[in-house]
Amino acid sequence: MLLLLRVWGAVDTVHIKMLSHITPVGVGPTPPTCTLPSPAPPRDQIRRLRPSTPSPPPSPLLSSPLPRIHGRRQQAATRRSSRLSPRSAASLPRLPVGGRMKVTVVSRSGREVVKGGIDLKDSAKVADLQEAIHARTKKYYPSRQRLTLPLQPGKGGKPVVLSPKASLLEYCEKGSGSLTVVFKDLGPQVYYSTLFFFEYLGPLIIYPMFYYLPVYKYFGHEGERAMHPVQTYAMYYWCFHYFKRIMETFFVHRFSHATSPLSNVFRNCAYYWTFGAYIAYYCNHPLYTPVSDLQMKIGFGFGVVCQVANFYCHILLRNLRSPSGSGGYQIPRGFLFNIVTCANYTTEIYQWVGFNIATQTVAGYVFLVVAAGIMTNWALGKHSRLKKLFDGKDGRPKYPRRWVILPPFL
Repeated sequence: MLLLLRVWGAVDTVHIKMLSHITPVGVGPTPPTCTLPSPAPPRDQIRRLRPSTPSPPPSPLLSSPLPRIHGRRQQAATRRSSRLSPRSAASLPRLPVGGRMKVTVVSRSGREVVKGGIDLKDSAKVADLQEAIHARTKKYYPSRQRLTLPLQPGKGGKPVVLSPKASLLEYCEKGSGSLTVVFKDLGPQVYYSTLFFFEYLGPLIIYPMFYYLPVYKYFGHEGERAMHPVQTYAMYYWCFHYFKRIMETFFVHRFSHATSPLSNVFRNCAYYWTFGAYIAYYCNHPLYTPVSDLQMKIGFGFGVVCQVANFYCHILLRNLRSPSGSGGYQIPRGFLFNIVTCANYTTEIYQWVGFNIATQTVAGYVFLVVAAGIMTNWALGKHSRLKKLFDGKDGRPKYPRRWVILPPFL
């Protein structure tokens, strides 16, 4: 009898272990298990069975449906919100779109150049605005545009020109998300290198034509003409100067502005080509009377020294700017710039003084006076800007005391 009870207890233990590995399916309490009633085993047997029958760990499937139900509910709510009527959707609060600004582009007469304005990021620069204007108008490419701030009513002065490298936020009023700019068409543009090449090419070609070709026959001077040494040296000096200027245009100069109006090509060419023909006519004329050899050597010698000094001044100015032409205004230093603000213009004027000392023509002196007047005007403007920028305030250096262009006169 005792043996039967032990066998029956062992069978019941195996049955309990098999049931402990059955995983309930579905949600809710575990359904009752149908088992045959069995007599209770002895107490000592129960004590021995307890350590060998640990409670089964909770199945992970029991807790997984809850998040899944929550996900389904959330998806259903999202679908219901997407099917809102237009009236209910319009009543919902809209979030403001940040990081944008509206730019209105008008002409000087107040007419809107770009219909509806231009929407840009608040981190955009003036160059980005110029590209956007070009994309909307097609005709006005960036170098053709001049953008300024509108003048306040009752206030005079010159308008503020927008720098292409500056941020648009610098020109906006505080707290304002919009900006109005005044647009001006600068007309068709050409590169400065193209402008300088053509204006210097004319004198370089025209002057030798009066020296080598019999052009004076068309002015009523028949027969052979005797060329003096000073006329030959003057032709070499002239051609060397303008050849140097062309080489500097392509290999030395760094321009702060890439382009110039196309109209400047015709104006500058008319200036240089006309004076080139005017001076060449008198310097190579059959009735030309040369100066003494000593005066010729002094004049050309002084002029060559000034041409070399002018070249070195251009090298110093080149080093003030990066290859892209940026760098802004800086105080030029070194060589003659420690004495004169526009040493490049000073050496340019004095080299023509040397040329006129050696040749002695009215045409040459007329050209000298006109050129000196133009460069003096440029020098006064540059000197004034440098003194205004470098005023010694707010950590800025103070511009040193210097001559403007022509010591000891100016």
